[in-house]
Amino acid sequence: MNIEKYPSKLLENAVNEFSKLPGIGRKSALRMVLHLLRQEKEGVTAFGQSLIQLRNEIKHCKICHNISDTETCQICSNPARNNSVICVVENIRDVMLIENTQQYNGLYHVLGGIISPMDGIGPNELEINSLVERAENTEVVEIILALPTTMEGDTTNFYIFRKLKQKPVRVTTLARGVAVGDELEYTDEITLGRSLLNRVLYENSVGK
Repeated sequence: MNIEKYPSKLLENAVNEFSKLPGIGRKSALRMVLHLLRQEKEGVTAFGQSLIQLRNEIKHCKICHNISDTETCQICSNPARNNSVICVVENIRDVMLIENTQQYNGLYHVLGGIISPMDGIGPNELEINSLVERAENTEVVEIILALPTTMEGDTTNFYIFRKLKQKPVRVTTLARGVAVGDELEYTDEITLGRSLLNRVLYENSVGK
């Protein structure tokens, strides 16, 4: 096993931190750190301060759990949005992907993950109870399940459907333009937009 030797402990510490990022190996981390060292001090300081400010000041919307600069996010507080429809997604990236399709004008609910016993994630670790509470709001008439078409995603869909079955809401899911086994982030915007527009009743999609 080769042990990398660095000419500076400061450089090594920086590489160690960058290599903790997902998908970043030590060689990529070293390239990033060396790139920053070639920049003006002001630029690197701004880069670091933006991350510190992000971590210290970012909030989660008290309604949908999307990230926000304020207690209520821009989507939930926008009077032009259709507040009778809620799209349920796994994470914040999925909100951004759906927004990019420009085919949806309702609200969102970010679960913060999907049910995955292998990873120790059960229903209580997700924002499912708060979704049920929102479903009890008489203004909500439809809830769209836009979770990954994986085993874990399907398990989460079914669990939510059972929780909402007695509620006065229509539960739909994306049309199967999104391939089975896919996560939304790997689906192009046109396909995702069409899957939203052609959504179907969840109970009709089970087993298909």
